[in-house]
Formats: sequence, structure tokens, C-alpha cells
Amino acid sequence: MDEIAGAIADPVRRRILELLRERRLTAGRIAEQFELSRPAISRHLRVLRESGLVRDTVVGRERRYELDPTRFGDLTRWLAQFDQAERWERRLDALETEVHRTRRERRTGGSPNSFEERTA
Repeated sequence: MDEIAGAIADPVRRRILELLRERRLTAGRIAEQFELSRPAISRHLRVLRESGLVRDTVVGRERRYELDPTRFGDLTRWLAQFDQAERWERRLDALETEVHRTRRERRTGGSPNSFEERTA
């Protein structure tokens, strides 16, 4: 996970990942999107490749890069613990369940235990 976090720490590498999210691209096409030298882009691509976030395929004289989203799993799970929206979503789901239970009880005339009380 540290290797992945280090790889995505650089804004240029994050932008490369965004570009590769849509489709495979050659190193040349990626380099066209930046005001950096091709060797600099190659170094960024090497870091991404070594971290496992991208993989490359050689086709003729071109090297095509594509995203490998499977490597984001551990980092995503770790980051999720800080996601307040997820906590609120669980709480709101629990509230929704309670509201539906209360409405059902009102329609049926009481608590789930009231049926047992009337028949005992």
C-alpha cells in the first residue's frame, strides 16, 4: 500500500492515471498531455508500472499503457475508514429501517409483541 500511495502522491502520475482510466494510450500520447519532456514522462510511467498501477504492452515500436485497477483495492479499503459519508449512509439506512418498522406497526395496530400479548 505504501508503494501505491507513493506512486499516486505526484500530481503528474495522478493525471496519467486519469488519462488511462478511459483507454489504453501510448507513451507518446500521454506525453502530449504534459509540458514535460518525454524522458520525464517515461520516469513517471516507470514508477506507475513498478507499483503495479499500470501495465504496458509492446506493440511493434510502441509501448501501450493501461490502468490496472485491481491494485487500488487495499488503498481504497484503508481510505474508506475515513469516509464520513459511508458512516452516515449506514446510519441513515438504519433509520430508514426503523421508520418502516414503526409504520408497519402502526398499520397493524401495535408492536410486534402485541399480537402475542392479545393471543396469550
